[in-house]
Amino acid sequence: MRRGLALLLMLLLLLLLSGPASAESYTIHVDVESKSLTVWQGAQCVKQYTVATGAWDTPTPLGTFVINSRFSGRMGGFGTCFLGLNVPWGSYGIHGTNKPESIGSNASHGCIRMHVKDAEELYALVPNGTKVVIECGPYGELGTSLRPLKSGDRSSMVRAVQRKLRALGFYYGWPDGIYGAATQQAVDAARKACHLPPGEVDWAFYQAIGLTLFE
Repeated sequence: MRRGLALLLMLLLLLLLSGPASAESYTIHVDVESKSLTVWQGAQCVKQYTVATGAWDTPTPLGTFVINSRFSGRMGGFGTCFLGLNVPWGSYGIHGTNKPESIGSNASHGCIRMHVKDAEELYALVPNGTKVVIECGPYGELGTSLRPLKSGDRSSMVRAVQRKLRALGFYYGWPDGIYGAATQQAVDAARKACHLPPGEVDWAFYQAIGLTLFE
């Protein structure tokens, strides 16, 4: 009897010490190319889902972010729930959809779409603070190709250009992925130093500053 009571107390103590799953317990990995979202708990794969990602002209942001907000409600364009990401250049998240036929394709405005039941399952599983790693191909923030950039653009590629210009001494702001006035001033200065005509970010500019898909 005493032995059984001691075992029960030990189990209760272990449960109290372990507590609920923390944000550090989980990592979400999104592969834009394969249209997959994988949930990891430590080194263990917990679940994998097929998703939809951004269309060509509204790409999904690439990089490492965290879930910093959430809401749920009635069925709508975001399905029944939304997990917000701390992307510095816009409002993006992981959510359900009322267009299930889009899953598996490049169809969103940059968010990651899931089937409603999958989004609800993920919503219940991971807490705020969970790390979300979004990748597309082997070239990190650059994705699979170098795109021309212009003032007003917002993307991970803009952030990559800002980081390169900062390393070269042309950009002094924080790389936030937003192509604003300060970024254009840095581009202007770099183009002049590289003996390029006035302009924005084009193929010649990428070559001149040494930003390639092999970085």
